[in-house]
Parts: sequence; C-alpha cells; structure tokens
Amino acid sequence: MIEAINLCKTYQAGGQSLAAADRVNIKIAKGEMVAVVGHSGSGKTTLLSLLGGLTSPDSGQVFIDGVDIWSLSDGALSELRNRKLGFIYQFSSLIPTLSVLENVCLPSIFGPGEVNPVERAKDLLEQVGLSDKSGFYPAQLSGGQQRRVAIARAFIGAPAVILADEPTGDLDEETEGEIINLFRRVNAEQATTFVIVTHNREIATKVNRQMVMKNGVLV
Repeated sequence: MIEAINLCKTYQAGGQSLAAADRVNIKIAKGEMVAVVGHSGSGKTTLLSLLGGLTSPDSGQVFIDGVDIWSLSDGALSELRNRKLGFIYQFSSLIPTLSVLENVCLPSIFGPGEVNPVERAKDLLEQVGLSDKSGFYPAQLSGGQQRRVAIARAFIGAPAVILADEPTGDLDEETEGEIINLFRRVNAEQATTFVIVTHNREIATKVNRQMVMKNGVLV
C-alpha cells in the first residue's frame, strides 16, 4: 500500500543541516494501523508529509499502490491525494468563513467523492459528537471541537489512507478514547490504512505496529 525507499529530507537552520528524514525505509500494508512515536523535532511530521505528497524529498521514493508519487505531475499528485488520502493535521486548519458542515464537505468539491456529501458529512459529525454544531463557525468552537471537525473532514471521501498528525492532541481523555475507537472501527470495517504520529504511548499501544523516530532515523 505505502512504501518508502531511502527517503531523505534535510533542512537548513542556523547555518546547520538538520536531517528530518535520514534514509527512511518503511512498508505499510493495506489495512494496517501504524503509529510513529518520538520526541518533538525527531522528524515524525516531516515523514508524514513526505508519505502524503505534501513535502518533496531530497532523495528517495514513495510508492502508494505501486505508484511512485514523486514522479507524478503536480496535477496528478493532487488528484492522488484527493482520491486516496485523508489528512488530519497537527492544527485543525479549518476555513473560518465556512460553517462546520461546509468545512467537512470541502474536500468533496475538489474530487469525484460523494454526489451529495452533505448526508455523509452529517453522519460523520454525529460520529465525532458534533451533530448539534453543523451550523456553527470555527470561532464558535473550542479547540477540541475544531479538532473533531478536522477528523470528520478527513473521512469525507472515504480515503484508503488516513495520515494523522497528533490527531487527539486537543482532546480530553474520554473524547480521545472515542476517536481512537472510531479509527479502529473504520479500520476494521473498511480496511482503511492509518499512519498516526503521536507522543501518546497509550494510543500507540492500540495499533498494529509501533515505530520510533529519532533524529530523522526510523527505528
């Protein structure tokens, strides 16, 4: 499903070179739930961006369903992301001028997706406990509620892969448990592949496989 081969990414900071990804090799099968743990600055978020086609590597390859994504044109790569990947970013990144329901529906505008995504969006909002907030705007929500809207948005197109960067960072313990159970249910019912970056070791124990990132090296 996902394979990275000798993936490298280096940033320049303060006159020094920092290896965010140092010859990373990884294979993730369809339907796997994988957690990548590690300290801040270890390269976890960069790895997720490289796998998701958001950040280009200095060298190495990323394959999704056998397609070398960094050999694609910008248009083809955008189409692949829209059709196959769902992103949960470290920050909610909601559009402030759109309602909760409109934010969840937004990805469907850019791809085939649902013919009428509104009913699916309402169902997803119910699953994340926000069915009563569909007409609200992001500024009217707490940080944790915004995070749950972002999670619902990631699922709108029924993507084959969910790439999640600290998906429960703003949530209380009870809601965190509900969201992880939602992930596990979607994984079981739809064979959706999950790659979850997290500091939370308890979350990491609830997936198929754990990996540790340290100084750009995946262990």
